[in-house]
Amino acid sequence: MRKLTRKLALAAVATVSMGLPAWCASSLSAPLSGSIAGFVRDGTGIPQMGASVFLMNRYERVIRQALTNERGIFGFDTLTTGDVYSIRVSLTSFVPAIRNGITVKPGMQSLLYINMASVLSSVELVYAAPGQGALMSDDWKWTLRSSSETRPVMRALPSIQVVQEHREKKPNPFSDTRGLVELSGGDSGSLGATMAQADLGTSFAVATSVFERNQLLVSGNVGYVSGSGLPAAGFRTTWAAGNDTPEMVVTVRQISLPEPAGGVTSGQQGLPALRTVSAATVDRLQILDKLRLDYGSSFDAVSFEGHVNYFSPYARLTWDLGGAGEVQAGCSFGAPPIELYAHSGDPDLEMNRDLAALASLPRLSLRDGQVQAQQTRNLELGYQKRSGSRVFAVSGYSEKVTNAAATMSGPAGVFDRGDLLPDISGNTNVVNIGSYSRTGVSGSLTQHLGDKVDVGAAAGSSGVLEAVSSSVPSPKNLGSDLHTDQSYWASARASVVLPVSGTRISATYEWMPPGAMMPVHFSLTEDFPGEPGLNIHFRQPIPAVAGLPARMEAVADLQNLTAQGYLSLTTPDSRRIYLTQNPRALRGGLSFIF
Repeated sequence: MRKLTRKLALAAVATVSMGLPAWCASSLSAPLSGSIAGFVRDGTGIPQMGASVFLMNRYERVIRQALTNERGIFGFDTLTTGDVYSIRVSLTSFVPAIRNGITVKPGMQSLLYINMASVLSSVELVYAAPGQGALMSDDWKWTLRSSSETRPVMRALPSIQVVQEHREKKPNPFSDTRGLVELSGGDSGSLGATMAQADLGTSFAVATSVFERNQLLVSGNVGYVSGSGLPAAGFRTTWAAGNDTPEMVVTVRQISLPEPAGGVTSGQQGLPALRTVSAATVDRLQILDKLRLDYGSSFDAVSFEGHVNYFSPYARLTWDLGGAGEVQAGCSFGAPPIELYAHSGDPDLEMNRDLAALASLPRLSLRDGQVQAQQTRNLELGYQKRSGSRVFAVSGYSEKVTNAAATMSGPAGVFDRGDLLPDISGNTNVVNIGSYSRTGVSGSLTQHLGDKVDVGAAAGSSGVLEAVSSSVPSPKNLGSDLHTDQSYWASARASVVLPVSGTRISATYEWMPPGAMMPVHFSLTEDFPGEPGLNIHFRQPIPAVAGLPARMEAVADLQNLTAQGYLSLTTPDSRRIYLTQNPRALRGGLSFIF
């Protein structure tokens, strides 16, 4: 009996010994963990070193943290599969980037493309098997192996300490708050042009993160016309709840206007106040890996001796060709799509961009005493290629404009009040020049000479407005007295930052044929600015004052110094008037940046 029992035991041991290697091999071949890696860069594609990356579990507790290396890379490996994680990336001067719902799959790598921005940072998530991800190169593997946070022997103690600190820390509803206050003065803008600002004004902008997930930007301006004392004010709020929702923008403005004949009256006693309300959205949809759609719309309501409402959708499709460049196609209907214009990576410039958008009024005019808003149907196609420090771009557009508004300067009493909309200062008026259609093509070349100097040149052909005859009897006939002709234009620009003082000087010059007016085209596919005449912009940093928690800058803008794009006309009684969409202007101010 003992011999039989011993034989059975030896057989069982042999069976287990033979099956154990196979079971171990099958167990080891099944992946039980995954990894998360990422690449952090700014809006221009430059890798960001030293960014703090926090890995949180499904209960929003920090379990690991790491810093990006000189290539902007970070990584976490040996993560439990099936769990859901979140990533938060923080870096000075940028809004934190947050990505929720990252699922770790067995044997899979969760790759994150993180773009840091000053208002809305974005995170793109891609799942890839080992060796298949575009980011999982030897640099990624070395980061995962060499990071102290991903070594098993050093992982337990830091994780416990971070979780304990997170439990005791109270959430801060507002973080990464920064602001800008600007005091400015100069010549008033025109309602027919892009900018509409009072002679003397104060502007502010405040950006903050609400509970680290929501982004809020509030800006406003309040000013007075020095000659008349009439007020002008506007407020703008931008809100985004997380990174996967559209950006919402609400803008309200109220401007009191003087009498067009030169008499100065308040908005209540003379002309009614001009009021505008705008609600806009802008969103992004990644259709394919190389195909992106930026789209949105705005709804505007205008009140001034009548009411007008209009809806303005817009969209831009971008196809990334990799090293061959990118192709863009855009369309807009109604008001210019201000929200689609390029965002700067500099937070100070981002808030200045928001203030510029606040100061951009709809192009308004009067016809038979009723307020009319300029409407534009724009179709555009462009191509852009970057080669090292050089950027080459070409584009073409076709647009149709109705109820076009132009600034008219001349003696008082030329036209009836029902056909003129006075601007803020009362020295000029805005007149309705009817409708026109035009096409245009352009090409530009920009060269970056290091970090301090940029130069560029552009040329093209565009539709311009010319007078059929020099005599204009009434504003109602301006549409028939103007015709569209095709003409060539050329421009050059330069931007330099002086090494010692830090002064930033930007200058542009655009030549166009004399005796014609070329309306500005708001391009959807090309970044080269179109400003007629000579334009110079100064930004001078001022040394910090002891005890003042802000840095200061002096700003000066000189627009269209050569007075180009002015169309001269003569009334039947031999009085001369001028039409333009970009009048000459001079402004300066002082900015406090917190």
